[in-house]
Amino acid sequence: AIRRKAGKGSKHRLWAGMPNSPRAEVILTVAQELAFEEERETISERDLLLAILDEYESLPLRVLASLGVTQAPLAERARTLQANNATHQSFVTVELASDFDEQLDNEALFVLRYMFQDYPRIRVNTRLYGGHTEALLLVVTPLREDGREDASVVVKIGLTDGILDEAQRYERYVKNTLPPMTARLEDKPVAPEMSDLAGLKYTFLTDDNGQPRNLRSVLLSGENDGLGAWLHSALYDTFAPNWWAQSRPYRFEAWQEYDPLLPPVLTLDYSEIDPLPENTLIVKFPIRRNRLHNLEYGQTVAIDNFVVYKVDKRKNSLTLALGHGGTRAIQIEIHGINFDSDTYYRGELVERLVGRVNTTRQEHILQAARELSPDFDLREALLKNSLGLRIPNPFIAYQRILDRIIMGSISTIHGDLHAGNIMLGTNSSALLIDFAQAREGHTLFDWATLEVSLLVELLTPFLTDRWESVRGLLPYLYGITHRERLPDTDPNIMYAVQSMFDLRDIVFQRLAIKSKWEEYWATLAIVALRAVTWHTLTIPQRRLMTYVSGLAMSELDHLTPPGDNTPDATEFTNHTT
Repeated sequence: AIRRKAGKGSKHRLWAGMPNSPRAEVILTVAQELAFEEERETISERDLLLAILDEYESLPLRVLASLGVTQAPLAERARTLQANNATHQSFVTVELASDFDEQLDNEALFVLRYMFQDYPRIRVNTRLYGGHTEALLLVVTPLREDGREDASVVVKIGLTDGILDEAQRYERYVKNTLPPMTARLEDKPVAPEMSDLAGLKYTFLTDDNGQPRNLRSVLLSGENDGLGAWLHSALYDTFAPNWWAQSRPYRFEAWQEYDPLLPPVLTLDYSEIDPLPENTLIVKFPIRRNRLHNLEYGQTVAIDNFVVYKVDKRKNSLTLALGHGGTRAIQIEIHGINFDSDTYYRGELVERLVGRVNTTRQEHILQAARELSPDFDLREALLKNSLGLRIPNPFIAYQRILDRIIMGSISTIHGDLHAGNIMLGTNSSALLIDFAQAREGHTLFDWATLEVSLLVELLTPFLTDRWESVRGLLPYLYGITHRERLPDTDPNIMYAVQSMFDLRDIVFQRLAIKSKWEEYWATLAIVALRAVTWHTLTIPQRRLMTYVSGLAMSELDHLTPPGDNTPDATEFTNHTT
């Protein structure tokens, strides 16, 4: 937290050695006086801590205050606490439930023990799935000395930056807007400095049978009766008053909200070239996004004044984002970072990083398309279908969606509203989990995300390894969009997608301009295209998303024919020596 507030300064040294700041000199002087009072020559850790706590205006004290730590009780505890075995972390025995058949790695075990260090034992009951997060989700029961069990909690363990960011999002956007019965953070995040991982504890809520059950498991079991009405009454009506219904007008360029959903615009291999070659391209704000697609492999690129969005030490990579105006857009991934010699932290403004082009976004997307074994030419502008519709090929048409100006609304959103993050509580109530992406954002994003998730779950039983099975679903998808009577050629499909009418009714209520569906088609097109790149989906499911994205683009083109009516918000500069 101190690093985030203080920043990292310049790499250029303006003096020799390591001079102390005036405040550091005061701290050291006070600490030495405390040592002398106890007839010691050497300053101890307790002396330093007390000196810092007595210096009220320092950055550490301001950070502690922002984290909810009260100075006076902490100072008194520091003065009086006597070192004994209780002041050291105890070894917590981690037991695995009899039906828990996975192995937890040492880092995860270390964080678990750190989180439950007040208990002698904990039991890991089960692992929760259903989402797209890389984090580990476990149901854990703490056990007291006498064997009594405390309430089980859901533990989320992931990379430290992501966990700390999720806790901040929860405090800012979620904590004061949740209905009484739903998952809540039970404690502050635990982030041991000796590990790259951190952990959170969420309330463990169950259904009427005492079991954790999400909407995805319900759909997989074929229990679709009343799904549409449940989305309205249990999910929307519960969370809308403090979330989606508290919206306000929001005019934005689509790339500002939806560029981060797609692969990075550039993937670079880190380079320490100095001086820069004459043909080096310098990427800085403002940037012409369309020209980033045409860079060649191996071309040298310098990235100026981007913000660190993600640090992944396991992959030796950084993800940088534009950061201008708070946007996470124009993400650039840089591989080959040596974290032993260079330190980066999330939120840091990096003056310059240099790399050679490895992959562009267009190459990422085309590679995802090739993995689907398309039975059509990826260079064709339209997808083939038997309905006579002009369905754009989303693999080459997505850029013009990002260039559009959207007349929408902004509100508090969950940010990852898929079936795996919607839990069923007692009396079939709707509960939400995983607030890692909660924020102020485009209101319809949550509902486009949910539509994509539901279509995947509901239509998977009707997909085969042939593209024609996807095209056979187009009449049903078209019928939902145009509020037409669904084809009765397959009653099972008709039954499966019936609930989508209710979801679209919710979307209709949240359109910024009534009956103007352009903002939803643009959102759905990009959200579905993102799903095409997910390797957590099967090939048939990703093929389905190809046509969902294309069909949304078709509706958008029908309402507002494509045209370059959005000015470039970015610039592109040639480097000269």
